[in-house]
Amino acid sequence: MSNLQRTGNWNYPNSIRAGAGRIAELPEACRLLGMQAPLMVTDPQLAALPMVQQVLAQCRATGLACGIFSDIKSNPTGANIDDGVVAFRAGGHDGVIALGGGSALDAGKAVALMAGQDRPLWDFADVGDNWLRINSAGMAPVVAVPTTAGTGSEVGRAAVITDTDCHVKRIIFHPRMLPGQVILDPELTIGLPPRLTAATGMDALSHNLEALCAPAWHPMADGIALEGIRLVKEFLPVAVADGDNLNARMQMLAASSMGATAFQKGLGAMHALAHPLGALYDAHHGTLNAILMPYVLQANRSAIEPTLRRAAAYIGLDEPGFEGFMTWILDLRNRIGIPHTLAETGIRAGDVSRIARMATEDSAAKGNPIAFTAAQYAAILQRAIAGKL
Repeated sequence: MSNLQRTGNWNYPNSIRAGAGRIAELPEACRLLGMQAPLMVTDPQLAALPMVQQVLAQCRATGLACGIFSDIKSNPTGANIDDGVVAFRAGGHDGVIALGGGSALDAGKAVALMAGQDRPLWDFADVGDNWLRINSAGMAPVVAVPTTAGTGSEVGRAAVITDTDCHVKRIIFHPRMLPGQVILDPELTIGLPPRLTAATGMDALSHNLEALCAPAWHPMADGIALEGIRLVKEFLPVAVADGDNLNARMQMLAASSMGATAFQKGLGAMHALAHPLGALYDAHHGTLNAILMPYVLQANRSAIEPTLRRAAAYIGLDEPGFEGFMTWILDLRNRIGIPHTLAETGIRAGDVSRIARMATEDSAAKGNPIAFTAAQYAAILQRAIAGKL
């Protein structure tokens, strides 16, 4: 099957149009959701590119009164969302096109949520039944268009937003945050540099891998996660080495969506640590997960050996079992240029105790196969800083 033939319409978990060139269907997707004046939420780097201007022009040429908002950080903050809501209301918009990487997708979903609310954002943090406070009738529809293959936010019912006052990342959740339409077009990911292709691809791997290892019983999520891991194994090195390979780019977009679909089963210690690290250091989320991955797997070994033995067999590793899987992870990271230690990204030991405590309180910790204590999280962090597996 050629690159251009790899296309399809999926309806799981939402309505997804997958294939090269399908960004041309964006105006139709907007109208299906009742939009006449969508606000495009994207990041500042993308907003300056001709590709985004072309998409805007395409929407406007069909009669959509399309605006743009791009004042968001790489780890979007509550203030960014507030500013986006101001832009949404001032422009008389009736929906959101969330276009970009995970930051833009999360910000776009949060702006669409908050557009019709009269309570502050943090009242809707994913604790207990806070989501019931949301006026669902006030939520705006969303078309999600990822330009990276990593977070899978286009198939998620939540957004991760940084509370800068408390230096924590908070999850904002509502079932209707799931975008109504998704466009997975590999042509939009062609310009992503190798370093970001690697980091976002490892984020997709972390989602699939932590979902697979989460102790809850969810056979459907397990099946999706296993195939997502296989796609990463086969296509991430290709996408990093040959960024123009449309087939590899499409397969990684699929793996990304699969990871975020599977992790409804649970995440784990990689994310429990990456969230506070990202909040405190404003570091790239996918890079953090990629670095932490082998250290967390080693710490979980006693609980996940049977799972990784099965995964190693499924993805066709020459060396079986946990050791074979760990060898593949380390070789993959080295091959695509992922740092081996947190110290290489400027993270030092000074905040270890604080981060470890925050990790135990992070919602992702609930899905880890072992309920790590703060002392155990601190030990994992120290090994990841020093590079000692």
